[in-house]
Amino acid sequence: MHVHILGIGGTFMAGVALLARAAGHTVTGSDAGLYPPMSTQLAEAGIDVMDGYSADHLKPAPDQVIIGNAMSRGNPAVEYTLDAGLDYISGPQWLAENVLRSRWVLAVAGTHGKTTTASMLAYVLEQAGMAPGYLIGGIAADLGQSAAMGESDFFVVEADEYDTAFFDKRSKFVHYRPRTLVLNNLEFDHADIFDDLKAIKRQFHHLVRTVPGNGQILHNAADPELDDVLQRGCWTPTVGFTGAQADWQAQALCAGASRLLIRHMGEDVGELHWTLTGAHNAANALAAIAAARHVGVMPAQAIEALSGFAGVKRRMELRGTPGGIRVFDDFAHHPTAIRTTLAGLRAGQDTGRVLAVFEPRSNTMRRGVHAQTLAASFADADHVFVYDADLDWDTAAVFEPLGEALTRSSDLDALVADVVAMAAPGDSVVVMSNGGFGGIHSKLLEALAS
Repeated sequence: MHVHILGIGGTFMAGVALLARAAGHTVTGSDAGLYPPMSTQLAEAGIDVMDGYSADHLKPAPDQVIIGNAMSRGNPAVEYTLDAGLDYISGPQWLAENVLRSRWVLAVAGTHGKTTTASMLAYVLEQAGMAPGYLIGGIAADLGQSAAMGESDFFVVEADEYDTAFFDKRSKFVHYRPRTLVLNNLEFDHADIFDDLKAIKRQFHHLVRTVPGNGQILHNAADPELDDVLQRGCWTPTVGFTGAQADWQAQALCAGASRLLIRHMGEDVGELHWTLTGAHNAANALAAIAAARHVGVMPAQAIEALSGFAGVKRRMELRGTPGGIRVFDDFAHHPTAIRTTLAGLRAGQDTGRVLAVFEPRSNTMRRGVHAQTLAASFADADHVFVYDADLDWDTAAVFEPLGEALTRSSDLDALVADVVAMAAPGDSVVVMSNGGFGGIHSKLLEALAS
């Protein structure tokens, strides 16, 4: 069977492509640009990726066109698909029908931490010898790729609330029908498709409705928005993690939370010593340990596995240490994620300053939705560099509370020069963006090394 994927460049759709190839299909794809690690994986899997969205990419006609949610009416390849009467399907529906059917699905949902938690969970199951399949919106260093078919009934999926396709406006995760569901947290995001938090809660409630009575929902017990979702109706046993009264708890044993005491139902079950930091990663670890327990992995075994977890690309990924300056790449693009990431780094930073380099790139951020809380989220940074090109809101006013601890520029090379001029040995430079940021990471590493 020949399938062609429109919008193969996104991590999710690239993962669908890898799974389709693993299923024995001939796979081709179209996209206007690829994240380099994904393009390498697709090429290694023998998947031909064509640049742009020409209708010619669909000639001769494939057996099926899998359409990503970045595709919209007016796209030449989409219009040809419809006009020619080609068989088409969304990525999430293809995944549900061709991979997830009859498998024990472990889904990780929430505004923050989905990629990291799903990666942890898949890694724990793999280390336990359970050979899970997985589809994750990132590349964990320990897994080596974003998707794998696996050799067992278990499948871990990052359950995104973003819409499915131009012809299916439900959240992607309603297709997955998990038996084990992790709900990390819930805040307003994706302002391009959701009007308000209430609209997102409705989709999460629809997700809760799909979990069977013999399944389990693991939820952040410290998040009142998730409590509200569950109170709308829940037919599945629930288990709480994080919070004073939660079933699963983690106590930081050092600054930065790189050593954690894990408790279950008030009993100590082990200590986790690892390279990750921050309260947010402690919560992610609890979720992964608890979800793994639901499929038979004992807490001590999960803790031992996580002690060797190396993290996920673009989640506080150390890109280099030129001149004794640590340069990190981080995907944070929401005030809460920015705040928790910087707090974790600050707590574990013995010497030197924390310099944040930020691109307000997400659709929600570019609309100015988080303008009131954005400056405060950088409280743990000694200095903030903001790339403010092509924004519709006044960055000077939004970041005014930072005073002299702020540098703004609409010129990327000038911003790099400003960072290099300030950075000194012992400092940590954290680049924060959910996009490529014009290749700033390489520019910084090269300039700092010269």
